Amino acid sequence: MFDILNKYKKQDHFFLKPEQDLQKVCNAPADKSGLYIIYALKKGRVELIYIGHSGKIEKDGSLSIRKEGVGGLKDEIINGMQFGKTPAHIAWKKQMNRENIEALNIYWYVTHDTGYTDCPEVIKRNLLRQHQDIFGAFPKWNKAV
Repeated sequence: MFDILNKYKKQDHFFLKPEQDLQKVCNAPADKSGLYIIYALKKGRVELIYIGHSGKIEKDGSLSIRKEGVGGLKDEIINGMQFGKTPAHIAWKKQMNRENIEALNIYWYVTHDTGYTDCPEVIKRNLLRQHQDIFGAFPKWNKAV
């Protein structure tokens, strides 16, 4: 669905089950910016439920990389605020239990390399727009932008 992501060579994914520690299973880089897409696995079905990002282009054209906690994409995935003001490593477990989600499959993409510096925020907006065009709404864990 999101062919634009194929150009990013540094990418991977990991699974998170409700009983697992997000800080231990997250394999996203702490020194890079980019975006991540979360799929819920529930009753043999897969649903895209969230598109997130870390980093933005500064006024001088440079790419900022999140420096809190462990930094980068990894820090955003683990400590980014979800469902109000709750860090993801707490909020996602609660939400998975509420929705009877068996696991999350979290894909991440580094959006900058020697050949390009793509703004993760812009890419996220484009992906959300594509999702809305196809399904008539944003993924259920995303708020309106």
